[in-house]
Amino acid sequence: MFSGDRLFFILTGIFIAALVFSLLVNSVFMRFFRTFGIRENAPKVVRWNASSKPAFGGISFLLVFLFAFALDSALFEQGPTAFRSELLGLLLSAGLGFLMGLADDAYDTRPLLKVATQLACGFILVLSGTGIHLFGIPVLDGALTILWVVGLMNAINMLDNMDAIAALVCLCILITALAQFMVARTTPDVNTILMLAVCGALCGFLFFNWHPSRMYMGDTGSQFLGVFIAYIGIRYFWNNTGYNGAFQPWRQVSITFVVFLLPLVDTTTVTINRIMRGTSPFVGGKDHTTHHLGYAGLTDPQVAMAFGGLGLFSGFLGLVALRFIPEWSPLYTWLYLGYAVVVFLLLFGITRKSGNERADGLSHPEAPPNE
Repeated sequence: MFSGDRLFFILTGIFIAALVFSLLVNSVFMRFFRTFGIRENAPKVVRWNASSKPAFGGISFLLVFLFAFALDSALFEQGPTAFRSELLGLLLSAGLGFLMGLADDAYDTRPLLKVATQLACGFILVLSGTGIHLFGIPVLDGALTILWVVGLMNAINMLDNMDAIAALVCLCILITALAQFMVARTTPDVNTILMLAVCGALCGFLFFNWHPSRMYMGDTGSQFLGVFIAYIGIRYFWNNTGYNGAFQPWRQVSITFVVFLLPLVDTTTVTINRIMRGTSPFVGGKDHTTHHLGYAGLTDPQVAMAFGGLGLFSGFLGLVALRFIPEWSPLYTWLYLGYAVVVFLLLFGITRKSGNERADGLSHPEAPPNE
């Protein structure tokens, strides 16, 4: 095993290598594949930005992810029990989500096929040993896990509605998970390597996706990130026994809701508003919480910074709950869930105040990026 200083340099090097690789790959794509992911003959797509841009940012995510898998095997001793079914499940489900997103970017796949693929990703994670442990009843826990995976795959896809938003929110969640490793000073495992690499890929992508963006992540990115973030949520938040190693359901529910607050709030807000207008929640439109912040007067970069700041603060609260609160009491549950409710009511109230008449053009499935 490496010494502390050497390990720090190795992990830092992995992040920097992922960042540089992401910049190089996306630069190559920008130069040679400028029309990838732009469906010229598709029905009118509702987008926040008027101009169409290539949607291949997610390709760099998968390449860096696979590179990190290989790098972990090369750098760290694997031992006789190196095979872990949950990692195989992650690899299969993330790859399946990526391929479905790739098909959707290229051909605009049917919504039923998309949902079926998302369900398959959830089943793969459950069958490979990655599942939420909340009820203690396998059927209920399995159903909750599949709902979590499908919900996050759609939530990240829906959150990819304005420059840099989805990438920043995912980055905040991964930073929160990595911060646990730093605070607890535990030995890094393959999940640590994967998160560092994906963080580097996201930072490299943000160079091209910050407003005014030059590329989108596309469904290739949002579906891959949805699976990966769901997996990290299960491993580091839903099933994290925290400070004293005791299983405390309300601690885990509270922490998970707070850390994943932004994708959950945006999806819930959009769904409620569209149902109240009598439209389908599965159509696109300029009615997301981010859009309404824009209607309220914020610029696109200001909206991105607001979501990034809120994501970091929510992650900080989650880290405090996991590592610095020895005994979880009902008071903490009320405080954490109360914070989540306040943020939801604030963002939901902004969408109501700015008026649903602005949410025009609801005519296309949610699948396209940056609608």
